[in-house]
Amino acid sequence: MDHSASRLPLKAGDSGEAVADIQDRLLGLGFGPISDPTGEFGVATRAALEAFQRHRGLRVDGVCGVQTWQTLVEAGHRLGDRFLYRRTPMFRGDDVAELQQRLCALGFDTGRVDGIFGDATAAALREFQENSALPVDGILGTETLRELRRVTVRGIAGSQLVSTVRARELLRQSPPTLSGRHVVIGEPGGLAAQVTALRRRLVAHGASVTTLHHPDSSEQAREANALGGDAFIGLRLEPDRPGVLAAFYSGYRDESVGGRLLAEAIRRAVPSALGVPDLGVHGMSIPVLRETRMPAVAVEIGPATIVVEQGPALARALASALATWVSGPWE
Repeated sequence: MDHSASRLPLKAGDSGEAVADIQDRLLGLGFGPISDPTGEFGVATRAALEAFQRHRGLRVDGVCGVQTWQTLVEAGHRLGDRFLYRRTPMFRGDDVAELQQRLCALGFDTGRVDGIFGDATAAALREFQENSALPVDGILGTETLRELRRVTVRGIAGSQLVSTVRARELLRQSPPTLSGRHVVIGEPGGLAAQVTALRRRLVAHGASVTTLHHPDSSEQAREANALGGDAFIGLRLEPDRPGVLAAFYSGYRDESVGGRLLAEAIRRAVPSALGVPDLGVHGMSIPVLRETRMPAVAVEIGPATIVVEQGPALARALASALATWVSGPWE
């Protein structure tokens, strides 16, 4: 384990080699200058870390916890620095994201560009190798990378990715009703009663519903993927912050089309139903959004008093938002 990772979390007031490591990584990624002395986690280091968290779609708290540290490490990987292939645990990083972007721009569908080398990315890479008369081993080695760079269309950032086209088409082909749909609802704790009320509402609409009560969002994503749900709603209680924030996956110049539209439907329905501020729709790359394979939203709701008192209204509003979402249109 890296010595920085073993010291987590790191925050303002901390010092030492682990802090110096974080400062060096931030500077290397262009988040600086940092006027704090090397190894001292001061105001400037916190500001640089918050800028990085904001840029990467993480929760902005100025603390280097496990997720922020992992993202810092991933951001340092460049395509060609290492061989990439399907393994357990899966490769993650900016190099994987660039590979996915290049393959999708060529028409080889890796699924959503998320920087995670999973089964879909491995299949797309093998398809590219086969079409390029290369050894089909699913490994991004020197020869495959050379050919990929040679044939990749120019202007990846502006090109239409096949993964986005197929995701939108899948939404268009889905039935415009909740009947028969499998909805997965997750919460890390504190919202069991509200989740139960929402489940009853959705079942009454003919949906199949699975509820997940786990404090780890990556575990929620793993279970949701194993269930093969049509949509995922993650609820998170913010006890002292009034309002509703709806987030969808956005990262590496890609986003979840279905997730964004579902987040927008929730924004239109829930804040007014609860009488709390609308905190907007945000593209984020937190684990529960990045790691789920279906359209997913993370909904942060508070304060606790209103969430408890208005539980039935919350369930009605969320069910209504889902019903609106499945009916389209998919633009």
